Amino acid sequence: MQQNYEHYISRNIKSLYRRRLIAPILYLLFAGILWAFLPIQPIIAPVLLDSVYNMKDFHEHNEEYVSTTLTDLKFTGYTKTRFGRTIGYFYYVNDANQNTSCLVLLSPTTCEQGLPEISEITIRGKILPSDIHYEALLNNLSTDLSWTASGIQSKVSSYYLSEPDFRYVSGYILFFALTGSSIFCIISIFLCILFILRPDFAPPCQMLRAFGNPKELLETAEEELATLPQLATEDMFITEHFFIETSKYGIAIVPIQEIIWIYKHSTLHKLFWYHFSISYTLSITANNRVYIHCPKNIKSDIDGIIDYLAEANHDILVGFSEANRQKINAIQGDPFHFEKLVSFLKKRI
Repeated sequence: MQQNYEHYISRNIKSLYRRRLIAPILYLLFAGILWAFLPIQPIIAPVLLDSVYNMKDFHEHNEEYVSTTLTDLKFTGYTKTRFGRTIGYFYYVNDANQNTSCLVLLSPTTCEQGLPEISEITIRGKILPSDIHYEALLNNLSTDLSWTASGIQSKVSSYYLSEPDFRYVSGYILFFALTGSSIFCIISIFLCILFILRPDFAPPCQMLRAFGNPKELLETAEEELATLPQLATEDMFITEHFFIETSKYGIAIVPIQEIIWIYKHSTLHKLFWYHFSISYTLSITANNRVYIHCPKNIKSDIDGIIDYLAEANHDILVGFSEANRQKINAIQGDPFHFEKLVSFLKKRI
């Protein structure tokens, strides 16, 4: 049964970008889950804590990351260490009206390694509930003040504000990483939809701009392919004027008369020490520095393509060699001027 090649290139372009839609959509769903479950937004824009004595209410409403201004802080004489390093200094704040106190853990840089008193300071911190370490601290304070454990617990809040636990650096890193990657995915989705609706805007067709009008050349290539390809493999075709590739790795269209160099190279596929297959890649160089690579083909298909292209255009250089590479550089020029740079360095040395 004869293959239907009507609009075959456009259909493959649409299929390619439909497949490429899946990854950015899945990533956006994954990013949405991270936005929902990671405390990124609260770290970037913490809520304002009007009074440090309202920490319990804020914590119960899942508003743990806050910004607040504290006055008349006094050093308790106790610090908090983590992995043998001092990460914070405990200060207490008194409320004369309510006859209660709250503890605040300040970063070493904020309190200048434990100033005895701080008149006023604005910090960002995380509200933390009492744990065994906090209870041990209260017990030590009760001993220092000659109070009972129950007495100090009735006067000191069971929640404390920790500046070192407000990890704004990681929050900003996550924010910019997720924002940047999400924007990239949205742009990718937009472009994929555009290429599905207008295949002539897709990169494989826009590459034809080096040889003429992309839309007209695409229409000509599709018309020739629909009529009858002169040579066809599983995913490579030759028509009267074009070489066409439509594989899952990509799509390429190039006029045969613009091809100046073709060669193949092999790739050995192995798993640990076991060699299980060899595939071949067809490499095509065309005018205006257009490069096409057709990977994972069988040798007989590539040999047939190379023989046909060499017969159709006798100016094509066949096979990889240093002589052919230098001829191509002479035709197109070296865009990075590597050889001139090497020659210059040799002279300088």
